[in-house]
Amino acid sequence: MQQLSDYDYDLPSELIARQPAEKRDGSRLLVLDRSTGTIEHAHITDLPRYLRAGDTLVLNDTKVLPARLLGKRTATGGAWEGLYLGCDADQRWQILSKTRGKLQPGESITLLPAHPAQSTTEFHLTLLERDDEGGWFARPEREGDPVEILRQFGTVPLPPYIERELANSDDWQRYQTTYARSYGAVAAPTAGLHFTPELLAECQQQGVGQEFVTLHVGIGTFRPISVENLDEHRMHAEWCELDETVAQQLRNTRSQGGRIVAVGTTSVRTLESAARNGEIAAYQDQTNLFIRPPYTFQAVDALLTNFHLPKSSLLVMISAFASYDLIRQAYAEAIAQRYRFFSYGDAMLIL
Repeated sequence: MQQLSDYDYDLPSELIARQPAEKRDGSRLLVLDRSTGTIEHAHITDLPRYLRAGDTLVLNDTKVLPARLLGKRTATGGAWEGLYLGCDADQRWQILSKTRGKLQPGESITLLPAHPAQSTTEFHLTLLERDDEGGWFARPEREGDPVEILRQFGTVPLPPYIERELANSDDWQRYQTTYARSYGAVAAPTAGLHFTPELLAECQQQGVGQEFVTLHVGIGTFRPISVENLDEHRMHAEWCELDETVAQQLRNTRSQGGRIVAVGTTSVRTLESAARNGEIAAYQDQTNLFIRPPYTFQAVDALLTNFHLPKSSLLVMISAFASYDLIRQAYAEAIAQRYRFFSYGDAMLIL
């Protein structure tokens, strides 16, 4: 039986990266070789020398929504905060909500503009009913593309450990990958934050392919695991897509002796969801795949990832990929060498 407490570790608070590196490609890179158990220390700009011609990078092109909402309860004026999670076929918004007091169905929420200097317009949501996850379904006062509304009334939903009341101008740029193109995430696929166009071009120039998948990162990826027995944990579903053209390219990579290098745990979940039958195939659906030891990977040969929170599903996943003992060793080394942790932190390449 897998125990959650096995995935705990002590991290000095000063190693939590609360600001991005000065340059997008300025992070350090810890390289862990699974076959030898050796660890090397490098920089993210050294990535191309660890890749080979014929390898393929798989990157998640999801785009982070300005999903954090600030407002007030229309009737009382009390402060309200919410997080937009998605929109269903009936144009109902699904939101998480935080306020003092107890919200009631039918209650109105007034959203305040994200940029008050540019607009004094308000926008209203009507709470309809609770969902199964403790959030709310809400009706916006007018129909329309939620992205356009969020651009006006939302802000970047930074993780709480960054300890910033509001996202700043750097966050609007740096908490988004340079290749993001498909709005839908409420958190960034953070391993991709290190890539500049120049670094991607350098990888391509040495014969490394690039393919894009989409997984819209939801709250489930980062929600704490609440059970000690990991067999009882149920992942929240997230929508992902891998099209047939990409699937064929990845099958070709494997058949020609190349490696599939997943950039981030979200790419891993997409790839492994698409390969549940043993071969990478086109996939477009929700996935609630929870990867934990023991697990046989079908579609991933190497992984670039950031350093993850204690007791998180992401730490459990990479322990399935590299082995529990190797990850414990790598994290201890990263702490000893003062690597920066979490979303804005440094990276690890597992070969």
